[in-house]
Amino acid sequence: MAHPNAIHVQYLTPAGDARYSSRIIKAGALISDTKTLLSQWDTSCSVQSNLSRIRQENSFGKASRSRVEDILAIFRQRYLFEDEVIRALVALVRDRLPANALDRILYFHAAKSDPLLYDVVAEWLAPLQRDGNIDIDVGDVQRLLGTWAGEGKTKGEWSEETTSRVAQGLLSTLRDFGVLQGAFHKRIAPAYLPIAAFCYIIFYLKQHQPSGLKLVEHPDWRLFFLGREAVERSLFEAHQLCLLEYHAAGSVTRLSFPADTLEDYADVLADRSHQAS
Repeated sequence: MAHPNAIHVQYLTPAGDARYSSRIIKAGALISDTKTLLSQWDTSCSVQSNLSRIRQENSFGKASRSRVEDILAIFRQRYLFEDEVIRALVALVRDRLPANALDRILYFHAAKSDPLLYDVVAEWLAPLQRDGNIDIDVGDVQRLLGTWAGEGKTKGEWSEETTSRVAQGLLSTLRDFGVLQGAFHKRIAPAYLPIAAFCYIIFYLKQHQPSGLKLVEHPDWRLFFLGREAVERSLFEAHQLCLLEYHAAGSVTRLSFPADTLEDYADVLADRSHQAS
């Protein structure tokens, strides 16, 4: 069993807000709901117009009004922060990218938008997995959250009940996203990132970090338990599949793609995935 007190957690977040939120209680993975929203999204209309139409059309069937608002709020937080992201995700759903790749892409954006979800994986689970500790207990997560709360990293004080609910929410979310396995006894799933998802993510990261060398060592790969060697293997595989061009010579790397925008690249990835199937 993992022992979080024995792990030295380096606190890093991908977002500007360094305080942890308990929003995961209301969120979860929401994979099915997210795909429903993306399938009905009209990229020619504004965000507000899309959200208003989705509310009026009752896209979620029997969900209560408050539940619909929770889903839309989380959807906005995770996927509507960059116009090119929503356009690319809509294209991936429209072009029927295989679920095993699409789900990993949704997980990537969900983790990037939530510092707590991000850090639990990148700063806690990743070191455990690297050391061969794959069994995870809800008590471990509660103790970890209690430590972080005691360090003032949470928004407000969390009661024992809130900490318990957040821990349960994290475990179920990570299970649904495929990071963890097991209905009752959770364990870290084997590292797995389909090549289409890898290519999407590295294209996205390159727009924010143009250095090829830094891309290979980017901290976001810890979300998938990938070290430098695994990232390089995926780059060479993608190069062989003509999904990108990657050349490395010493400290010099060159990385290019057969598309200029994330949306266009999403079309390329979906098309190649169908050709390979």
